[in-house]
Amino acid sequence: MTRKTLLITTTVAALAMAFAPQALAQDAQGDGSAGASATDQGILIFTPDFFADQNPNTALDMVQRVPGFSVSDGDGGRGFEGAVGNILINGARPASKNDSGSSVLSRTLVAQVERIELIRGGAPGIDMQGYSVVVNVILKNESSRQTVINANATFFDGGTDVYGGSYQFTARDGDRTWGFTLSDGIGMSDSNGIGPATRRAADGTLLRQEDFYNDAYGGGSGIRGNYAAPLLGGKVDLTARYGVNDFHSFEQLTGTGTFRESRFDNDGTSGEFGAVYTRPLGARLSMETRFIHEFSDFDSVSTYNADMGGGPEPEQRFQSTGEASETIARSLVRFERSEALTFEGGGEIAYNRLDTEQAFSVGGTPVVLPSASVVVEETRGELFGKSTWRVSPTLSLESGLRLESSTISQSGDTENEKSFFFAKPRVQLSWTPMADTQVRARFEREVGQLDFGDFAASAELDSQNVLGGNADLEPEDRWIGEVTFERRFWGDGIVSIGLRHDEIGNVIDRIPLAGGLSAVGNIGDGTLDQLSVNIIIPTDKAGISGGQFRFRNDWNSTEVTDPTTGEKRPISGVRARQPVISFAQDITTWRVNWSVAWIPVLGQATYDPDQTFAWKGSDYFELAAEYKPTDSLSIRAQVNLWDNFDTERTVYAGRTPPRPIAFIERREIDPRTFFSVRLRKTF
Repeated sequence: MTRKTLLITTTVAALAMAFAPQALAQDAQGDGSAGASATDQGILIFTPDFFADQNPNTALDMVQRVPGFSVSDGDGGRGFEGAVGNILINGARPASKNDSGSSVLSRTLVAQVERIELIRGGAPGIDMQGYSVVVNVILKNESSRQTVINANATFFDGGTDVYGGSYQFTARDGDRTWGFTLSDGIGMSDSNGIGPATRRAADGTLLRQEDFYNDAYGGGSGIRGNYAAPLLGGKVDLTARYGVNDFHSFEQLTGTGTFRESRFDNDGTSGEFGAVYTRPLGARLSMETRFIHEFSDFDSVSTYNADMGGGPEPEQRFQSTGEASETIARSLVRFERSEALTFEGGGEIAYNRLDTEQAFSVGGTPVVLPSASVVVEETRGELFGKSTWRVSPTLSLESGLRLESSTISQSGDTENEKSFFFAKPRVQLSWTPMADTQVRARFEREVGQLDFGDFAASAELDSQNVLGGNADLEPEDRWIGEVTFERRFWGDGIVSIGLRHDEIGNVIDRIPLAGGLSAVGNIGDGTLDQLSVNIIIPTDKAGISGGQFRFRNDWNSTEVTDPTTGEKRPISGVRARQPVISFAQDITTWRVNWSVAWIPVLGQATYDPDQTFAWKGSDYFELAAEYKPTDSLSIRAQVNLWDNFDTERTVYAGRTPPRPIAFIERREIDPRTFFSVRLRKTF
């Protein structure tokens, strides 16, 4: 079956379910409001009763069970707009970019939740931040003391085990809240494993046979404090965090009389401070001022050692140290003209900085790299205006325009400065003819946040690829057109189908440099076409009480012109598909919920002037169960296993098309099965 045929078949099947007989729709309206109601056609209200069968401990447990909603904590990208996720608490987002909505909800007990609003397509007075769907968690205004203790561990079959935990305390006295969190997080890779590795010539001749072994682990410890209280007729919300982290990885390839090893070690610290001040200026007028400062430092070392039968080769060593920071000041005024119409206008100033030094050596002898030591700075200003108009009970329109001006400068090994201006319009139309049916259409221009690390040199020593820095890097921009159809049925059931097309300017990928090097750079214009399908089917009508069958997938087709070959190819790092098929069930009499998820296939490729690297996996399974013996205690266990995780690296002997193949290296990795346990106690 071709990919096009599969797309058509899946779309037709989903539409057939979506446009099932009217009796099914009537059942949805009557049954879907058990614990939920609609204030208007675009907003669904979920009370705590809706989640009673799941025995949730925290507000996050509740939000994760809202039908048709997937938690996003944002990408931490450009400025504040769209970078802070799709969760609101009492109509507002957290004070900082890294104190995510899910983090706040994880330390909020169920008893503090009054209701949860699912806002689809925008609503007057609600800051959607570029999202089509958000949840707004409304908390009770009453005095309380809350404590959440977590202990968790992940055990690898033959790998490094990792442990973590957290202590969270939150207090509320009326409008004043405060609290702190002590945490010890864990980091690891689910592709750790062993397997054979082969290197063959273009004609299939075996050049090398090796055994592969790798591992990766790390974590981070931190402290966070938060405080919110009335101030000067308004409210101030403060948060601060400081943490230390580390990550380590290594891989070995051994053969008859041969040995190769690459290692990576990174240590660093990070912190942030955030402040938000909100104040009503009249019956319909309010203001919000926000300040965020984030900082981090890092010290990393990569090494590569080999002995291919002729004695140890000179060690390759790449070291990187640096400091990074982002500072944002943002202010806006919101005018609620009526219950149906809201205007918003304001501005944002952001300053980003990276100061890094890189050093590459072979056998202790330094190797000069382009832009090894650089300071990159960006100053950006933005003016914006937006409106949300509830045209009728069934129709809403969100529109806005952001004007952005920025200057990026680079000093150190390379001196350069560039200025940019972008006009970023946004229009979203949401039509909800019935509470169970909605169509959303979006047209928007987005500008991506540059990774300042790409201005400096870097190394991928495990694949023998050293990258130079690129002082000419420019932001990527996208014109996005998207249409989404959503239909709800049988209470928790949902069918969502989305079609999206992106016209991408200044695609960021890999470019060739002189001297046989490559770098991250802009390679021209490209496109993305995407089909998104999300299906949730309650199984009560099939005789399986409390169960849900789920299917979701994004099919992505991208195209760009390769700067080395001049041929059309996909954009690096975009997964063509990653379907997830799952089943979950709540067994209320046992106070247990369990789930199983299956990813049949996944993978992606990176295209370099000198090599192409691709990985693919298949049959990724996750089985989990959670037992809640009391309302304040939960025990969760999970097992993850892979069938296989394969990589293929094609190295070319030259850059002139058609590029002759020097060799093809394949690794057939059997990822380690790993087990995770979590104990959570609330007070």
